[in-house]
Amino acid sequence: MRGIRERIPSWRRTLRQVIFESDTRSGRAFDAALITAIVLSVVAVALESVPSVRLAWGPRLRSLEWGFTILFTVELLLRLLSAPHPGRYLRSFFGVVDVIAVLPTYTGVLLPGARYLLTIRVIRLLRVFRLLKLTAYVREAHMIATALRMSRRKIGVFMLAVVLLVVILGSLMYAIEGEVSGFTDIPTSIYWAVVTMTTVGYGDLSPQTPLGRFLSSLIMLVGYSIIAVPTGVFSVELSRASSGGRPRARCRACGSAAHDPDARFCTRCGTPLVEGTPEVNTGGQPRRTNDPGDASRATGDPGADLQS
Repeated sequence: MRGIRERIPSWRRTLRQVIFESDTRSGRAFDAALITAIVLSVVAVALESVPSVRLAWGPRLRSLEWGFTILFTVELLLRLLSAPHPGRYLRSFFGVVDVIAVLPTYTGVLLPGARYLLTIRVIRLLRVFRLLKLTAYVREAHMIATALRMSRRKIGVFMLAVVLLVVILGSLMYAIEGEVSGFTDIPTSIYWAVVTMTTVGYGDLSPQTPLGRFLSSLIMLVGYSIIAVPTGVFSVELSRASSGGRPRARCRACGSAAHDPDARFCTRCGTPLVEGTPEVNTGGQPRRTNDPGDASRATGDPGADLQS
């Protein structure tokens, strides 16, 4: 490792400290200047989308946009130059964001509307967490990401069921209402089912027959009820992630799971929850439990049940 560090020129190490680290004064100054430039570039792109501002300040704003793009391009090249593994950084989250942040301006030469995608530069403001040392927020964000990753299959199955339900209900509404009520085809009816089930209700389409209105009422009620499904799934996974990702073990004796995730013994009957953990039993006396049958099994006296 020391040999590798010795082969890296000193100016590259200094550049890396300034660009990638915020522990030094120069690193904090660089991050602060970068965040300021990101905010100004996003504001410039947003202002250019306003017709009156574009008419008065259009050329100046476009020049400013090109200036920020060149600045961010130079910054990206310096990051690749100072990174120990440029390819690995380019494939990382921030590397991809840095590339996407400069592409719209260059592609806007061929596709004029693409330059408005420059607002994606706002994602680069995530570097403010590193600048302000908000490690607690980063930890909480990692916890949420872990919960989403753990619940992705359950939510995926749920979304598939919702898609199937929307297709069926949309087709049924098309059969009930027909083109006379504005449901001209099945895709349009599916669009209406999505809008109705999500309780958005644009009002551009509405059923006219009594049966269609009854079906729409059912879809609205189903929409309200299914909102709780992904919320509950995510809440359970978030609770597991906040407790270190360890699910609560179920007791082999009484079946209870009402104990802490790191518990070694059942809080109800005292049975070991971890394999190889010795049972706590003092004085050769049977363990006190809430089940009188346990005492009879421990003493071998069938009359223990009657005595207790």
